[in-house]
Amino acid sequence: MAPSRDIAMLVEIMQRLRDKQSGCPWDIDQTFASIIPYTIEEAYEVQDAIERDDLDDMREELGDLLLQVIFHAQMASELDGHPAQFDFGDVVHAITKKMIRRHPHVFGDVGQRGKALVRGAWEAIKQEEKAERAERRASLGLDDSNKAFLDDVPRGFPSLLAAVKLQKQASKVGFDWNDPLLVLDKIAEEIEEVREEIKRGTEENEQAIKEEIGDLLFAVANLARHAHVDPDEALTSANQKFRDRFGYIEQQLTRQGSSLDAATLDDMEALWQQAKKR
Repeated sequence: MAPSRDIAMLVEIMQRLRDKQSGCPWDIDQTFASIIPYTIEEAYEVQDAIERDDLDDMREELGDLLLQVIFHAQMASELDGHPAQFDFGDVVHAITKKMIRRHPHVFGDVGQRGKALVRGAWEAIKQEEKAERAERRASLGLDDSNKAFLDDVPRGFPSLLAAVKLQKQASKVGFDWNDPLLVLDKIAEEIEEVREEIKRGTEENEQAIKEEIGDLLFAVANLARHAHVDPDEALTSANQKFRDRFGYIEQQLTRQGSSLDAATLDDMEALWQQAKKR
């Protein structure tokens, strides 16, 4: 078997890997749940390649991520008799249908190309899709009657992303701040609550401190949302800034014939201030 640019080859490879008689024992043993960590990890590795502006790595990582999609689809195709059984072709059909439907200004009515019209059509189409999804799931015997309003936000999302999504979902029914400055007041309130719990003692009060810090982080994510800032991007930027400034401290200490282990906190603080001025 030779490498190919044809997606059908990748589907065939996964079928052979999952073959109960001649396949790979590791691949055969996997389930939807067991490969979740790999699927998430591959998505993050794509992100890393993009942020490093490494197109060669990005090509490799996108292939790894695509393999995860093929893997899930292959396992779903093996569920003989399951009412919601599907294969990779069904996955492709579903997403092509969705993209064509959601872009009538591209694939249909060119008169809808204005940004305001696009946004309005997008929301209307999503509501139609939601109704169709509910009807399809009901026909498959999948009961969504106990689904809560916030269940539209997947529980597997990274915590920072989930916070913003939960807040956006609640805002759809008016449960939201109407002024970013009020969110700042809430952050100040949460900081005081953290302070009070820490004053009570960290060892015997660990759970309460964790909860209050969680509330504080949730409020900060809310502030970012109201300021139209992606909190994950903001934190990523802050992380890089910390790397750069701390790296400057390390470089300067080396030039001075010292090291991180030998330097005092005052030494490092002075260099940190220099790094900030740079």
